[in-house]
Amino acid sequence: MIVDGRVLREDFVPSEVVHRHDEVTLLSETLEPLVYGGRPDPAFLFGPTGVGKTCIARYTLAQLCEQEPTVRVAYVNCWQEYTRFRVLYSVLEAVDRAVDVHRSTPKDELFDRLSRMDDQPIVVILDEVDQLEETAALYDLHRLPHVSPVLIANREVELFASFDDRVRSRLHAGTRVRFDRYGTDELTAILAERASKALEPESVGNSQLRTIADAASGDARVGIGILRSAARRADREGAESITAETLEAAIPDARTAIRRKTIDGLIEHQRVLYDVIDEAGEIEPGDLYAEYERRVEEPKTHRTLRNYLTKMVHYDLIEAVGERRGRTYRLVDGPGEDDGEQ
Repeated sequence: MIVDGRVLREDFVPSEVVHRHDEVTLLSETLEPLVYGGRPDPAFLFGPTGVGKTCIARYTLAQLCEQEPTVRVAYVNCWQEYTRFRVLYSVLEAVDRAVDVHRSTPKDELFDRLSRMDDQPIVVILDEVDQLEETAALYDLHRLPHVSPVLIANREVELFASFDDRVRSRLHAGTRVRFDRYGTDELTAILAERASKALEPESVGNSQLRTIADAASGDARVGIGILRSAARRADREGAESITAETLEAAIPDARTAIRRKTIDGLIEHQRVLYDVIDEAGEIEPGDLYAEYERRVEEPKTHRTLRNYLTKMVHYDLIEAVGERRGRTYRLVDGPGEDDGEQ
């Protein structure tokens, strides 16, 4: 049934985009100075999870590089690369300049190495940029006239609240590209496009794709995950098409798999917070911070912890209940434990 599994991967970039033409146009116009040897303003892509921010950034840059092959693109996932060293190293690695760099290499040397590449324009996509622990990396990139950042985050207010004054003042003038949740019709069309390339003809019907879109609630990441899980189940069962029963089982399967992947991707200090909340059932911020500080050797500031918690709320791992003074945190109820993808 599955003829091209790559198309059902979360990081797949299609050759054509569906229902994001305005966002592509705005980002393309922002980056257009690169075609003429100029430097564009920083670009920000804001919106909830699963609305195509990363896909559109990578798609638009791929189109730009076809037009202007001298432009190099570095993609950095700040969920994993969250320090100044890791960001600079990731950029150097993407442009083939990370040879002989070691963990002991001074960060300023990484910056100097990147600064010497001033004959080549570089666009740096910083995905999940609100996960950065050291915003000094943003200041570094802004200082380099041949480097143009594209920053992806959930919400503008929370992102700028995490910046220090020098970073905030330099990036404030950037272009904002805002993404809303997909409607059911839009997500159905996206799933139909993926299915036409990934699966054999007539493997899934439009009514089933609409059921997936409804279940995904505007989150393309979840919708594609459900389609992938259903197709794999049907393959294992030797079915020629996705049945209603297969789809019913695939919906919780996909949600569990996505949730586990997100939890596994938490950085150390976020995972401690998650575990404390899990063990407590429901907990007030003061008690949460106190228990967290007992468990780690070098605790982060309360401001950083609030940023971590906000990020986990965006990813539906935890929820904040009540107003500020009486707020508590608890886990979002997840689906069953059998992810069905093994």
